[in-house]
Amino acid sequence: MTIVVGYAAAKGDAAPLHLGAMLARSAGHDLVVVTAVPAPWPTPLARAADREFEAWARDHGDRTVATVTGLLAEVCPDVPSRAVARPGKEAAALLGVAEETGAALVVVGSGADGPLGGVVVSSTADRLLHSSPVPVAVAPRGFRVPAGATVTRATCAFRGDDASGQVLERTAAICRAVGAALRVVTFAVRGRTMYPPEVDGESEVLQAYVEHTVTAQRAAVAALGDLAGTGPRPVETAVATGRTWPEALDGVAWERTDVLVVGSSAAGVVARLFLGSTATRILRASPVPVVVVP
Repeated sequence: MTIVVGYAAAKGDAAPLHLGAMLARSAGHDLVVVTAVPAPWPTPLARAADREFEAWARDHGDRTVATVTGLLAEVCPDVPSRAVARPGKEAAALLGVAEETGAALVVVGSGADGPLGGVVVSSTADRLLHSSPVPVAVAPRGFRVPAGATVTRATCAFRGDDASGQVLERTAAICRAVGAALRVVTFAVRGRTMYPPEVDGESEVLQAYVEHTVTAQRAAVAALGDLAGTGPRPVETAVATGRTWPEALDGVAWERTDVLVVGSSAAGVVARLFLGSTATRILRASPVPVVVVP
């Protein structure tokens, strides 16, 4: 199987290469790194300027492929990989190569305008997270892992409904395939205390939700059966709450080689990703790479 990775030459951020390599190494897949280059105008008769632009784009693509090939030799010499350049917008180029190769996953980096270590949804990632027919992984800005690193644990963001049960099954299957441990966590955010302060209905609502979710987590883990045997550690479960999404995600410990798995919204087109508002907030608050599954 193949993992398709998007590399934006203008950003120069190798984070998606590190994440793609870790995922590919864990699953025994190969990598195809795609760089999008400007496409020429579809004019019926090419003029001198058009031919010059086309030659420049081709040369730019060749130089970027050479650069990426060098980076791959540094980042993951142990992973079968190749680099290609494709004309057009990055998201379309990635989806095109993913379709051609039957890719299992598409990996992209974060936008350049956010803090290091955070997940920033770029325009390319946003397009993929609302249209990709295959799972999409987003690397935090500046993401790096040690040489030879593999995924050690996958955390399933669990809402407690039927849809999140399906996401848990997919997460468990991923863990089993790569030999990683499985953790199931429900993230909940409590709003500001109601006014007047002696009326605190939100606490009661949150407590009821936590109790419901703990029961749902246990039932969902039990329903996994053999899939629950996903690594050297037993399945962990937790509920993390906070007044903000970053605070809630900070409620559990994270390791550098963790990934967080979230499901797309049921409102999306069948068999395609469509990231809902809650999943988007969790993604943006995550301190580790996020894998979004249909």
